[in-house]
Amino acid sequence: MDRRKFLKATVLATAGSIAVSANSASGESKAFSQLNSSPQPDPSSQSRSVWQPRYMLASCMYGYMYLGEVLPEVARTGATAIDLWPKRHGNQREQLQDLGEELYQSLLQRHNVTTGCLTQYPLGPFRLTEEMQLAKRLSCTTIVTGGEGPKGLAGDELKSAVRQFTEKMKPHLEVAEETGVTIAIENHANNLFDSADSLKYLAEFRSSPRLAVALAPYHLPQDAEQLGSLIRTLGSAIAVFYAWQHGHGCMTRLPKQEELLQLPGRGELDFAPLIRALAEIQYAGWVEIFMHPVPRGIPILETAEEVTAEINRSRDYLSKIVESL
Repeated sequence: MDRRKFLKATVLATAGSIAVSANSASGESKAFSQLNSSPQPDPSSQSRSVWQPRYMLASCMYGYMYLGEVLPEVARTGATAIDLWPKRHGNQREQLQDLGEELYQSLLQRHNVTTGCLTQYPLGPFRLTEEMQLAKRLSCTTIVTGGEGPKGLAGDELKSAVRQFTEKMKPHLEVAEETGVTIAIENHANNLFDSADSLKYLAEFRSSPRLAVALAPYHLPQDAEQLGSLIRTLGSAIAVFYAWQHGHGCMTRLPKQEELLQLPGRGELDFAPLIRALAEIQYAGWVEIFMHPVPRGIPILETAEEVTAEINRSRDYLSKIVESL
């Protein structure tokens, strides 16, 4: 190509490029104009993601049934994790010991289940070091136990006793930090932590988020609005919420239909204020549909299928509350 033809080709190419750029710019300008002229969504009106419970299944609901029979029920109850209970309420923690960690982990993988919690009332809050090491190996993030200290206190005496408890917990919380475990203290009758005030003091004085609350409405006054208010006060200090009401109690043998009144949707407690409070604080801990049978160690109903169906009955009740939020 001679010099004249070369320059002509260059000019034509440049002109085409300019035209394309101009058309593109014109199109972008038009699109930008249309974008600005169309109604924009109001950020305040954008829907927020709806809160959903994060369910965990308590193994003791199935009594002493074999883990191989219980684990398939986890997903069927809408849960993703299992809470292993020891004797006398269940014996799945002892079954883990007998199976060995490797076989137990293979069972979890087979059923797509994680270990969410190790419940350990027998060990108490000051003897959990080995259990926390086990929890770390199992990628388990929670251990539930009871408190230790004087009982029947109120006012300044209660406040002082809870403060002393949180001080005694500090070295154990160092282990909890190392192992990635949260120690959740359940409020329980005949315990230092048996009232709403005791839980508020625990949340106030705890030195680390690794010390938390396992909130059991069963052991508190059955006032839905007060329970909802307590949930808002405790906020992120709650690690486990038991969907569990008092009903007719769990200390003496009752007809089965009366015993089941401990479950959500069975007894008189309206769980709507509680669920609403959990949603408001965007609760991210575990929710466990729960009750105790009499005697301890038996399943709440005779077969695994019946137990699962009863748990799902309560879950349906809670789901309707969530849907109404």
